[in-house]
This record gives sequence, C-alpha cells and structure tokens, in this order.
Amino acid sequence: MQILEQSEELQTLAERLRPLYTRLANHPLYASFEMVEDLHIFMESHVFAVWDFMSLLKTLQRGLTCIDVPWVPSRFPTSRRLVNEIVLGEESDIYGTRPISHFELYIHAMKECGACTLAIESLLIHLRDGSDWATALARSSAPEAAQRFVQTTFGIIERGRLHEVAAAFTFGREDLIPDMFRGFIRDQDERLSGKLATLRWYLDRHIEVDGEDHGPMALQMVSELCGSDSKKWKEATEAAEIALLARIALWDSIAASLHETPVKMLVN
Repeated sequence: MQILEQSEELQTLAERLRPLYTRLANHPLYASFEMVEDLHIFMESHVFAVWDFMSLLKTLQRGLTCIDVPWVPSRFPTSRRLVNEIVLGEESDIYGTRPISHFELYIHAMKECGACTLAIESLLIHLRDGSDWATALARSSAPEAAQRFVQTTFGIIERGRLHEVAAAFTFGREDLIPDMFRGFIRDQDERLSGKLATLRWYLDRHIEVDGEDHGPMALQMVSELCGSDSKKWKEATEAAEIALLARIALWDSIAASLHETPVKMLVN
C-alpha cells in the first residue's frame, strides 16, 4: 500500500508492514496456478475471506456511523463517509444492470467457472438458522486454512477496538493483485470461452476502487481513529500485522494444496 504525504505515524506503520507486503506480492502461490482446477481450490478457500471482509466492514459501519433511532451525528465525519461509500459499493454495486454485493458476485463467479460453493453456502444456511459464526463455520466443512483465517478476523472484531478493526480492514485486505495472477485469469478466461468473466470483473473492480478512492480514505480513517494516541497506533500496527500474517498463512496452505492435487484435465 502506497502512503504518500501522510502522518509520521502512518509512515512508521507502513515501514513496519513493508516486508509482509513484499512476501504477499512475491508469494509462490501465484506461480502455482496451471489449470482451472487450481483456481477452484483457491476460490473455495478465498471465498471465506471475501465473506468475513463484510463483517469487518459492518463492524466499522456500526462503530463509525449512527444506526440508532433517534439519529445523532457520529464523531468521525471522514471515516463515516468512507464506510458508507464502501458499504454501498461492496453490498450494492451494479454489475451489468442489477445491484449485487461483491460477495454474491464472487459466488456467481465460482459457479460460472465450476468451483464448489457447498461449504460457503452451508455457512450461510447455518447463520440464517441462528447459529453463531463459530458454530456455523465449524459445521460448514470449510477448508481448515479458511477456518483459521476467519477465526483470526473475528478475534480482531471481538476485541472491540475500532482502531484495530480499521487497521486490519485497511492493511490486511487485497489491494495488491500481482499481474501474474491476473494474467493467468485472463488466459484461462480466453481458453474457457468467458467462464471467468465475472471473476475478472470482480478483480478489476477492486483494483479500481481500492486504488482510486477507498485506499486513501481508509488511511485517513486509521489516522482519525488513532489520533495522537501512541498506544492506539501500536495496537493498530499489531492488528495489521496479524491480518497480513493470516493472509500469508492462507496463501501458504492453498499453495501446498495445489502441489498435492493430482493432475486433472482442463474443463472444456
């Protein structure tokens, strides 16, 4: 994540995180994709990160905006604007002519290319039936690495420190998609007659909004929440590191799974 003309605290945080960003950018996972079945394995784990991102976002919306009646303005004007804009895009973006959440779009992309959605759909069923997130996750048959990733996310959420949630949200999520991975998606989409078109749109959309609008505003949110409190900056840095290390661990596990998968024929 680029941080230009920002506070000294943000610059220090960025330097602390730089080695982790480098590890993610150069992760061997991206060179491991050879066929569409590899992409299936990736998506069947990654979809849980797409899902729990919304819980981070909704935690921020609950903490930074007023959702009570009667309404009163919150104390965070910059951050509440950011969160409301991101909620609009993430929960109700326009794909073609219809409103859809990016999570639902990702599910559509999985089905479009033949990835299995049973685990993530099982999670949603259990949640709608009233299970708490931990029970629903355990019953979903999600890959173990995906379960560990979600557990890390909710660990940050349940500590109840909004500046930590903001840091995990801002620094621990995808704002860095290597050209290698995007090239693989493009090439496979051409081979599969457009079966990855939705996934390509999803990736390109995130690059567009994260880089142009949401990224810079998210940095302002972290600054607004931490202020001049050195303890909060320390906690925010630690939360960001935890989130990035969780992402690296998820990538490690998926890469290992790809190497263990027997060779399969490409889907026609």
